[in-house]
Amino acid sequence: MKARSFAITDIGMKRKVNQDAFLKDDELGIFLVADGMGGHRGGEVASQLAVQIIREFCVEHRSLPAAERINQAVNAACEQIFFKAAQNEDLHGMGTTILALLIENGEASLGQVGDSRGYLMSEGKIWQITEDHSLLNEELRSGRLVASQAKDYQFKNVITRSVGYESRVAVDVYRRVLRSGDIFLLCTDGLSGLVSIDEIEKELSKSNMHQGLQNLIDLANSRGGDDNITALACEVK
Repeated sequence: MKARSFAITDIGMKRKVNQDAFLKDDELGIFLVADGMGGHRGGEVASQLAVQIIREFCVEHRSLPAAERINQAVNAACEQIFFKAAQNEDLHGMGTTILALLIENGEASLGQVGDSRGYLMSEGKIWQITEDHSLLNEELRSGRLVASQAKDYQFKNVITRSVGYESRVAVDVYRRVLRSGDIFLLCTDGLSGLVSIDEIEKELSKSNMHQGLQNLIDLANSRGGDDNITALACEVK
């Protein structure tokens, strides 16, 4: 299986700084998306650190099984971001979401913390493969909110897990035996909060995947673009 990936990040329409970060490496089979948070420069620093540390860990510890490597890599980033924030008052409280996809030996392993989302399109069907670590999602799962109330929920941007807020974090890891033609989409909530899964499916089905990603970002911006927007698509054949 060989990977072919495309990625775009956009500041959106209302933010002054892009606190998202991503990395794609088709040769190594490593793909990362992070959405940082924290006042001043904190979010930007946290997301960039997470991407850098996770990539280095995954390269240096190839003997570890993919799922365990992702878990340890994310927690290595978590620990370093937490202690960096403790040492610098300007960075206090910073953290980041993470999506970390490893593709190797005919399998995909996706590690997730936060509310950035992973989707999979296979054999013409698409579904969300991650579950948001957010207060909104907890309210929906418990039945205290219904889907029609989600848009106006005042705490919809509050996440319940992040990388760096504490020194350790629980990482959800999803695994899949790959099929030729599988397409993964990793994106921050600046996209998933404004674009539907049906619209994502339509754009990922196009032969020009980079243009499909741009169309999705343009669509999110046309609907307000109230956050940074990052989308990374990876196809395996």
